[in-house]
Amino acid sequence: MIKVAIIGAGGRMGRRLVANVMAAEDMELSGALEAESCPFAGQDAGLLAGCGEAGVRIVTDPEQAVAGADAVINFGTANILGVSRIAVDAGAAVVIGTTAIEENDRRALTDLATTGARIVIAPNMSVGVNLLFHLAAEVAKILDDSFDVEVVEMHHNQKKDAPSGTAVKLAAAARSAGVTTLIT
Repeated sequence: MIKVAIIGAGGRMGRRLVANVMAAEDMELSGALEAESCPFAGQDAGLLAGCGEAGVRIVTDPEQAVAGADAVINFGTANILGVSRIAVDAGAAVVIGTTAIEENDRRALTDLATTGARIVIAPNMSVGVNLLFHLAAEVAKILDDSFDVEVVEMHHNQKKDAPSGTAVKLAAAARSAGVTTLIT
């Protein structure tokens, strides 16, 4: 049984992850973390996710949340680097799906991964979208500087980190080939 802690457990994606872990036959929810300001702190993560009692309270202490976890899935928006270091020090693998990562923190996470930490960072976990990233870079190589590319995204009105990491990465793929990009 893989023990999984969810960071950002009170958010839309965090709740979905809690539900998915609870539904998986080979996983067990071992921890749930939210920011101190979150109104859901102290609540049962499973009940909040709408899938029954998990016996796991949403806590605000990262060390408590990741204790005993084999894997930590982070879709939170605060202290990504700090929580990742705590998880790595506890022996957990880390999956980061949030896009609210400062460039200095991203470099530090890369450095941490090069020293043996098991870290995956992806702005979008969809196979199709990751293929789109590759295709955008290939198409941009074909276009010359007379072309402009505009990335238009739409999300629910509670999205905290806009523009999304998906839009940012698509724009970066086009820029890597010298094409002017705009995100709206």
